[in-house]
Amino acid sequence: MNVSNRVAFVAGGTGGLGRAVCLEFLQAGARVVVTYRRMSEYESLVAEAGGAQSRLSGANVDVTDEAAVSQLVQNIVAEQSRLDILVNTVGGYAGGRSLWETDAKTYDQMMNLNFKAGYVLARAVIPAMMRQSRGWIVNVASKAAFGRSPGAALYSASKAASLMLFDSLAEEVKSYAININTIVPSIFDTLANRQAMSSADFAKWPKPAEIARVVRFLCSEDASVIRGAAIPVYGRT
Repeated sequence: MNVSNRVAFVAGGTGGLGRAVCLEFLQAGARVVVTYRRMSEYESLVAEAGGAQSRLSGANVDVTDEAAVSQLVQNIVAEQSRLDILVNTVGGYAGGRSLWETDAKTYDQMMNLNFKAGYVLARAVIPAMMRQSRGWIVNVASKAAFGRSPGAALYSASKAASLMLFDSLAEEVKSYAININTIVPSIFDTLANRQAMSSADFAKWPKPAEIARVVRFLCSEDASVIRGAAIPVYGRT
């Protein structure tokens, strides 16, 4: 599971899962660039990185903005001379209403966060990885992508679209030795999920750090034969 000295771009790197992925990569010796939307969250991540913070940098970027993401990727390659890994942990959830009660604003929100962000990120990093003839991309979908999600049809559809996007992309780039896979969580242990489901048994929920180790594995040579997979990380949920 060696990722030492690799350059990893973690989109949404200050969120519940993204934070754990960043810390996992930093602990393993990688250089990490994150996107964030709140400076306070990035500052907290820097503090938690401790002695590894010299290998961490961040940018306040809207990852649905194609021009901004393209410029960020160009900057990463110019400063680091390469870009080895993309992990897309950007996403959002809206639910609790039937489809006919859900407005177009929610549709736009779900498609932007859960689908368009992945499209923009992949389109920006793939050319750099093609030039290297090597790269790793891990996308984060959801168990809801497989359907049967009453009250969350738009969330489910957006995650299914994301899953199929990266599955097809894995085939398009296989001749360039770019490994693309998706992890598929159900519920995992974050403060937001605990607050939303306060009566649940949190002990059964996977921890972000446990899922982050799966991501690290998928970005290592040990996982070189895994491509185009949708890997469940449900734990006991």
